Amino acid sequence: MTLILYQRDDCHLCDLALEVLAVARLPDFDSVFIDDDPALEQRYGARVPVLRDNDSGQELDWPFDAAALAAWRQRQR
Repeated sequence: MTLILYQRDDCHLCDLALEVLAVARLPDFDSVFIDDDPALEQRYGARVPVLRDNDSGQELDWPFDAAALAAWRQRQR
């Protein structure tokens, strides 16, 4: 499972998502900032933060908590 967190600079909700990921003890994931990428801005602009399983293409939109994250990860397996 290759996870990517799409986020923005100076994004309070993104900071909250990072806290949830830490509480959930999520294994390694990549962070991608969408600010300077027009294609990512168009796709994720109003949705960030978004956690994406790059292997399956499934995405988890904010808001999510540790329980929702665990359930989403379980469905990916």
